[in-house]
Order: sequence, then structure tokens, then C-alpha cells
Amino acid sequence: MQSLDLGIIGNGTIGALIDSRAEVVWSCFPRLDGDPLFCSLLRAGRGKEAFGFFTIDLVDLASSQQHYVDNTAILVTVLHDKHGGRIEITDFMPRFEQHGRVFRPMSLVRRIRLVSGSPRIRIRLRPAGHYGTHRPTMTWGSNHIRYVTPDLVVRLTTDASITAIQQETSFFLENEITLILGPDETLQGAVGQAGQRLFEDTASYWRDWVRSLGIPFEWQDEVIRAAITLKLNAYDDTGAIIAAMTTSIPEAPNSERNWDYRYCWLRDGYFVVNALNRLGATKTMERYLGYIVNIAAGAADGLLQPVYGIDGRANLDEQEVAALPGYRGMGPVRIGNQAFQQVQHDVYGSAILAATHVFFDQRLARSGDAALFQRLESLGDKAVELYARPDAGLWELRRRARVHTFSAVMCWAACHRLTLIATKLGLAKKAIRWQARSDRIHRDILERAWSNRRKSFVSTFGGNELDASLLLLAEVGFISADDPRFAATVTAIERELKHGDFIFRYVEKDDFGVPENAFLVCSFWYVNALSALGRRDEARQLFEKLLSFRNQHGLLAEHINPRTGEQWGNYVQTYSMVGLINSAIRLSIRWDQAF
Repeated sequence: MQSLDLGIIGNGTIGALIDSRAEVVWSCFPRLDGDPLFCSLLRAGRGKEAFGFFTIDLVDLASSQQHYVDNTAILVTVLHDKHGGRIEITDFMPRFEQHGRVFRPMSLVRRIRLVSGSPRIRIRLRPAGHYGTHRPTMTWGSNHIRYVTPDLVVRLTTDASITAIQQETSFFLENEITLILGPDETLQGAVGQAGQRLFEDTASYWRDWVRSLGIPFEWQDEVIRAAITLKLNAYDDTGAIIAAMTTSIPEAPNSERNWDYRYCWLRDGYFVVNALNRLGATKTMERYLGYIVNIAAGAADGLLQPVYGIDGRANLDEQEVAALPGYRGMGPVRIGNQAFQQVQHDVYGSAILAATHVFFDQRLARSGDAALFQRLESLGDKAVELYARPDAGLWELRRRARVHTFSAVMCWAACHRLTLIATKLGLAKKAIRWQARSDRIHRDILERAWSNRRKSFVSTFGGNELDASLLLLAEVGFISADDPRFAATVTAIERELKHGDFIFRYVEKDDFGVPENAFLVCSFWYVNALSALGRRDEARQLFEKLLSFRNQHGLLAEHINPRTGEQWGNYVQTYSMVGLINSAIRLSIRWDQAF
């Protein structure tokens, strides 16, 4: 049965998910939001007529193990057969510095090495096109096979038998073979030597990148793997950060909560770059800020969408793909995301909070100036105009609009940060103006989002319900953690949204019924709230429990079943990995306290 116990590789241009038998089950070309060349994650089966996968089958397979090469995005799968034979498959996508820039081609490298015995393998490479509807035609030469779809041509260059790959016949692995799948270009030199060079350069790149991180003393391995994973979800060419590499993994079985996450949510992007900045990964943040500034400059009348394409495009029309039955047959499979049409007012705060770094972080190559501040002011104006108007909220409710507390708080945060930026730039009159706006919105939220009957903040103005975003009120600076109203709100959330070890985002019926699974990042928000309230021992204990629910690679999806611990939802979810990083930083003892 399909599961999300998958390894992830990538290079900032493309990415792939690989299962425990070394099958590439998902990979989009020529970029992270592209057509899935491999899509068996959403269409199970590897029979004679199936396609959309890339496997290296070991005849008489008995067992398998997987691990990452330390501090890299290079995945190693070890397969054992029933006769004592063993092979090692190393998968990666090249990424390294060359000629003063980062080389990150649309390429997947697979190296297969004999470890022991006399194993027989079979290579099955069957790309798909047009979301699983098209099987490419093939042409070939002495050391390559070209796979041609209407929109893409890729070339496999290898020192393995071309005939064995075309006919999918098994053969004895005698030493080592290399498979390089990428652009339709001639590879210079011996394939094996090229594969070795790409491996060494890529491993060196990732180790250097990890070495530059400022990580907490505790949970170092966990934080490093999370940081690398976030990096893999950043599209280098534009600076956009996708929410996840997949589409349509359901949030719960047969729920039809199946969405395409291969796009850039401004809210998610802010949380990602904020976490990476805390670790010292400033280049990713700088590129994302460039993406945000360009989005804001092109926004008609200063209005922002919650989500954009990784190329900055605004239109993400949603449609269903009939050819793919879905994860475990649980369709529909959707491409595009209609959330781009939603009104979500928190995006103005997300954009400005992300951009605030450029005015205060002296590590960045370019500092914010008055011109950038002026562009941000137009977003602030919209925040002031819209903070008390109904929207879909951060949970993207599709059929009802209300005045959501979190949206209003993020609009307040936009004004608050603009006050700080104006002060930093010496723009006294501007600072006074934004401070007045900030204060006015703050007072209004305190009056309308606090429920005297519930003795807590509530999720909507004048409402009666709770949602997990209220755990962020202290995090964004709206209220201090020692304010009794914050403690009371956390207590209310514990009472109503906590199921076992997990916090649900809300428990009320929505467009698709009552939520069955917990949204993972909310539990990390709860950990941080406990820590802020001085309940540090509780926070550490819960954090350790949450870590135990990661898969074998230390990775998390979007949702989790609170009873079984099974992960659901799009994978790997950047939100969840951000939650892990932030909680580890908050809870870890300092280096100078460790000895």
C-alpha cells in the first residue's frame, strides 16, 4: 500500500520523491510546478501497461533500507535479495557552484553499485506526459534514450545496456552503472566519471551550506534535515517557495480535501524565510524578498492574492485530472488552486513581515531604503482598509466569509512593522502616522475579538469559536505572553482543540464536513505557546513526542491522524518543517549551558 514514507531530493529547479524500493514515484519537469514525469504516487501499479515511474528492481528482493548521506540531499537506498546479494542506489539532483553561479540543471542522477553477491536487476524507466495521459515516444543511440512528449524531451544517458532498459530485461550487476536523466543534450566524457564528479560536487555543496547554518545545540540532526528540506522547496530562478512538491494527497481518507500545493502562498513563504533566517540561511530569504517585491509591484490597486505561481503568475485556475485516480485511489486529482481568487487579508501582514528583514538584518547584501518602504506602504494602506472586513481566513474556507481575528492581527502587524521601518529610516512623520493606525487597529481587535463569555480570544469578531491561529498572538507581537488573556486563550484551545498529542486547527464543520486529522504545524505552535508561558518542561515533552511521528527520513506531511499517527496531506509540507525548526530553536539549551 502507498504511504508517505518517502525520501525527497532536489536542487532548486526540480525535485523528486522516492520510495523505500528506490522507485521515483513523483517528480515534475522542467520545474517544481511542472508536468509530473513520474506520477505513480497518484496512480498505483507497475504492471505491463502502467507508466509514470522509474524503478530499479532487484530480482528476489528481500529487504531494503534508506538513508541520506550526512548533511546532504543525497538519498541512498540499499536493497538485499534472498540469496545474499546487495546493491546500493544513490539518487540526487546536481547542485553546486560553478563559474560564479549555482549549477542546478533539470537532471536526476541515479548510481547503482554492486555491494555483494550476484544480484540481478531490472531498470524500468517509463515517463508520463500531460498528467499521466501520454506515454512518450522513444528514440535512441549507443549510450542514450530520448523520451519525447508534446511539451518536453528528456534524455537518459547511461553506461548500462540500452537494450536492457528498452526491453526491461533483467541482468547481473557486475560493478557500477550510472543513469543521468535530464535535458536533451549530449553528455561529454564517460558517464560514470560524470556521475562521480556530480556526486562529489553536490555533496560538497550541501555540506558547505549546512556548515554555514546557525543551529541550536539540541536536535541538530532534526533541524538540519528540516532546513535542507525547506531549501529543496525554494525555486531558485524566481525566489518563490512552494508549500509542498505534491498535489492532491488527501488531508484525510476519502475526504476530497485534495489540493495542489506546488505554488507560493505568501503566508507560508513568510514563515519559511523567517525560520531559515533564524538559522542564518539568508540567501534564500533575499531571493524570496525579491519575489515578494515583484509581486507587490504588479498588484493591481495594491491588492494581493494569497497564492501565486512560482513564476509570479496570478491565474491558477483549478481543474481535475481524470487520468490519475489519486493517492490510494482517493481522488480527485487537482491541478491549479482556486485559492488564488480568495480574499485573505492576512497576506498584507505576511508580505510586510517578510520584507521587514531587509531593513534590519545587516547580513543582507542589500538594505531596505525609502523607495522600498514606499512600495510597502501601499500594502499597509490596504491592510488598514481591509482589516475589519470579512475574508476566507488563513484556513481558506471556500463558502463563507467572516472577519477573522488572525487576518486582522496580521493587518495590525503590517502597520506595526511599517512604524518600525519608518523610525529606522528616520521618517518621523511617517512613523507617527503608522503608529496611530497600528494603535487604532490594535484597540479594535482587543474589543471585538475578545469574548467575555468565553474568557478568551475567538477566531472571528463577535464570534464564539476557536482556531489554532490564536496561538500566534504572542509570536507576532500582538500581545505579550505574560498577558492573562493570552494564557486564558491557550487554556481554551487546550480544552477544545487538543486531541491526544495534537492541536486541530478548528473542530467546527467546514465546507467538507468535520475535520478528521490534525494540521501538524498547529501542534508546534502550541509547543511554542507553552514555552512562552513558562511551561517549558511540558513543551519539551510534547516536542519530543511530535518528533517521534516523523517518517524514517525525519520528514512531515501536512496532516496526521491523532489516533494512528499516520501522515496525510501534501508532502513534504514546508509549514510542518518550519514548525519543527522554530520549536527546536525556542526549546534548545544554549551551547554554553551544555557543558
